[in-house]
Amino acid sequence: MAIALHPAVDHGIKPAAEGFAGGSLVCKCASDPVEVVIKSQSAHNHMCGCTRCWKPAGAVFSVVAVVPRDSLSITRNAHKLAIVDAGATIQRHACKGCGVHMYGRIENTGHPFFGLDFVHTELSPQQGWAAPGFAAFCSSVIEAGFDPDRMGEVRGRIRELGLEPYDCLSPPLMDYIATKLAEASGKLRTMHVA
Repeated sequence: MAIALHPAVDHGIKPAAEGFAGGSLVCKCASDPVEVVIKSQSAHNHMCGCTRCWKPAGAVFSVVAVVPRDSLSITRNAHKLAIVDAGATIQRHACKGCGVHMYGRIENTGHPFFGLDFVHTELSPQQGWAAPGFAAFCSSVIEAGFDPDRMGEVRGRIRELGLEPYDCLSPPLMDYIATKLAEASGKLRTMHVA
């Protein structure tokens, strides 16, 4: 039997729907749930093994994507949201009732991912969000208590799903971060395409 990593991927990865333009995310509260509306498709969806991202009960990984900050709005029960760790780079806004992370936001304007919000599209009743494209911070599941002797099994299952396991972000995202940092330091000029 294959190792269970996350309910959104364990039975195969569903592709994005062509022309999908967003939807809502709803927390797990039985009454008065928090609702967030996103008016765009998600990007860079991936499995994440870090110990800070929200994971559903029993999941080894989270599944997290980004959306443009200006496409996200809280439409119901915003008063139930609280920041999990005010000192963290990503300010994760979680429901005080059920504990689900509804979105994460970076407030540091100098951070390469400023302007993008982190979301868990599995909280959406709509189908068609971007599919996970890789697995990040795989070794970090050990920090959460996962048996290190089973990491070969984890990486093997990730590859069976058609994803590449990394112990950082994907190479294109690492290149993006390095580019933004080099531009900010003046070591690389911002490239403008005419």
